[in-house]
Amino acid sequence: MTDPTGREAVAAVWRIESARIVGALARYTGDFALAEDLAQEALAEALVTWPREGTPRHPAGWLLTVARRRAIDGFRRRSALDERHAVLARELGEGGIAAGGAPGDPGTEDEGVLWDPDRIDDDVLALMFTACHPVLAREARVALTLRVVGGLTSDEIAKAFLVPTATVQARITRAKKTLAAARVPFEVPPLAERATRLGSVLSVLYVIFTEGSSASSGEDLIRFDLAGEAQRLARVLSRLMPDEPEVHGLLALLELTAARFPARIGPDGEPVLLEQQNRRLWDRAAIRRGQAALSRAGRLGRGLGAYGLQAAIAECHAVAASVDATDWERIVLLYEALGRLAPSPVVELNRAVAVSMAQGPAAALPIVDELLATGTLSASHLLPAVRGELLIRMGRNIEARTEFERAVKLCGNDRERAMLERKIADLGTTG
Repeated sequence: MTDPTGREAVAAVWRIESARIVGALARYTGDFALAEDLAQEALAEALVTWPREGTPRHPAGWLLTVARRRAIDGFRRRSALDERHAVLARELGEGGIAAGGAPGDPGTEDEGVLWDPDRIDDDVLALMFTACHPVLAREARVALTLRVVGGLTSDEIAKAFLVPTATVQARITRAKKTLAAARVPFEVPPLAERATRLGSVLSVLYVIFTEGSSASSGEDLIRFDLAGEAQRLARVLSRLMPDEPEVHGLLALLELTAARFPARIGPDGEPVLLEQQNRRLWDRAAIRRGQAALSRAGRLGRGLGAYGLQAAIAECHAVAASVDATDWERIVLLYEALGRLAPSPVVELNRAVAVSMAQGPAAALPIVDELLATGTLSASHLLPAVRGELLIRMGRNIEARTEFERAVKLCGNDRERAMLERKIADLGTTG
């Protein structure tokens, strides 16, 4: 008879320890793709064994031992072992439990050489840098990071991004082959490369959180699991790289943004706009954590970076008692600084919104019209939606209706589309 709690234990241990397990295996095999495959094989063995025989006293050690033995067995099956594999097999030894061994026998002596407490942090950090290597396409980095660092299954990643599981699996397989072909070493990059490579890691975490906080498609406005995973990984990274200001800047941004999640969705799942949100529902603990991270970013750097500036903008919202009480002039200045540091059409669109609140819609409309003329956001519903809001405030309702109709056609999220359709209906009743 199987114990259903055994599968729950496997899932819990894997989510917590997967990065350390894959990192330790990658360090000792020197093969990132092999390490991930071995960890997955050990996970599959645990899903069979633990519900039947009980959860081991040291679950992570059990998984490591099984994976290690799978590695040695694989090396032995090869017709000709090279010297590197032979040395590895001798170093790792012969002891330990067999795959599916007794539940109380974790094999802690065996995996001690792998589970070196002094190397765990370096392993996880190396895992992040490897999974987010610039040689990979952005979609591949995201999928690989969620798989090997976050411990998510292919099904979970596919569900989060609303793509077929086969697509996610193909991206992960292709990413591992690309890393092998490019001979990317499993290591924390040398100091000279670290700043550039760190940007890729931060970018991946930001993309994951952004998709979670404002889902681009599907029925849910917020995908809490995805956003929460990005927050968790950002916290891990902040502990592993405590002297990097932009790491703390990103963490501050994620915490301050997530703090508003409880008020962003109504009882029926519909979006609640900022001016209508019940600010008493905002997560004050998350706001304090975000402010603390932002303070650390400010102390470590010579001025805030792009993520730190976005966090400072989020802080302006977090500390304001209402929309009218928000320091919009400061937000405009912060967006101007962000536009110089990391220019993008989305930043410029957000600046236009801030200008409209600080100086009125007539001052913001030329900014939006310039973006419209460039065509850089032609595929996004955000530009016509913002332009429609400005036109309403200026009393130009017929033009606003046209903009909202265009936004509806471009919007991929069901909840946001329904909100835009309500705006069109309201315009119809108010003339």
